[in-house]
Amino acid sequence: MKREVYLDNNATTRMADEVYEAMMPCLQKFYGNPSSVHALGREAASRLEKARGQVAQLLDCCSEEIYFTSTASESNNWAIGGVLSTAKKNHVITSRVEHPSVQGPMNFWEKQGFRVTRLGVNEKGLLDLDELEKALSSQTALVSLMYANNETGVLFPIEKIGDLVKKSGALFHVDAVQVVGKIPLSLKNSSIDLLSFSGHKFHGPKGIGGLFLRQDTRLNSMIRGGHQEFGRRAGTEALPQIVGLGAAASLAQRRMLRYAEVGELRDDFERSVLEEIPQSLRVGHEKNRLATTTHLSFAKIEGAVLLHSLSKAGIYVSSGAACSSGSLDPSPTLMAMGLDPEYLSGALRFSLSLDTTKEDMEYAKNHLFALVKKFRLLGEIC
Repeated sequence: MKREVYLDNNATTRMADEVYEAMMPCLQKFYGNPSSVHALGREAASRLEKARGQVAQLLDCCSEEIYFTSTASESNNWAIGGVLSTAKKNHVITSRVEHPSVQGPMNFWEKQGFRVTRLGVNEKGLLDLDELEKALSSQTALVSLMYANNETGVLFPIEKIGDLVKKSGALFHVDAVQVVGKIPLSLKNSSIDLLSFSGHKFHGPKGIGGLFLRQDTRLNSMIRGGHQEFGRRAGTEALPQIVGLGAAASLAQRRMLRYAEVGELRDDFERSVLEEIPQSLRVGHEKNRLATTTHLSFAKIEGAVLLHSLSKAGIYVSSGAACSSGSLDPSPTLMAMGLDPEYLSGALRFSLSLDTTKEDMEYAKNHLFALVKKFRLLGEIC
């Protein structure tokens, strides 16, 4: 019987049973509009604010600093556009390896006349803080950088970056989609002004994201025409998804220490692959990355072919960012890292979660070994 092994958790995670159970009553029993003043509406509003508090507790910030959105892509667009639409300065800093939901608005605002500096990374995917410091100026309105890269899992030194940003007087936005719920965060005394996150990346539901906005930070409204989300984002709140996000946040707090075990599974898998498959390499820094992620590349192999063959065996992995997976072009992240062209087309991302087991990784490893050997042999014959 074919086993199913899901190793595409940086794209999305399976909703936890506890999250599902928390959401169900809001779909049928507690269906009131949180803005209604009757008992059913008040019950809905109470559940909404409880979820806001659960998220705030996970991020160690005030409830009033949490705003619910539909996705992290919306949060990123809101953070960048909401700041730049009122900015009196004309310079923005980001990196060349950001998610498309940051790159897209950066391209848009560049066309509106903003000067955009895109920082490079080295062959390990690490930022050069000296380059950042030189780029910062009195005209820098915003710095927008990811906490962890969605393809390689490489972590940026966010607090060090934040210290540099604060000295310049700019605002600091962090795309923390890949780290929220996976590593401890404390925003209370952080240098971060805005932080984006998404529920479905840490075993919550799809269709719900959020934006941390530090109090007294100026930000234009995303959607006008209603009082919801403290008057900044109009529209009836998606209560089931919000309650699910809150449940996922509470669950993440209780389970966060288990990611050390996930890292051990990742390390064992990666070590075996690199030792037993010739002309294979790890993409990204060995230590400075998420425990959930390994990005591996194989010379003389087409990654797309390998991905589809693994899928037929019930093993689900990725060739890059989910929002760019329909593209046939090489990954901009891998190109920015200067990956050897021989390895550029043979890269695959394996991303684990708290659901991943040792048996899953053994199954994936055995099939990966067999397929790489098969395709290289076919290539030699052809």
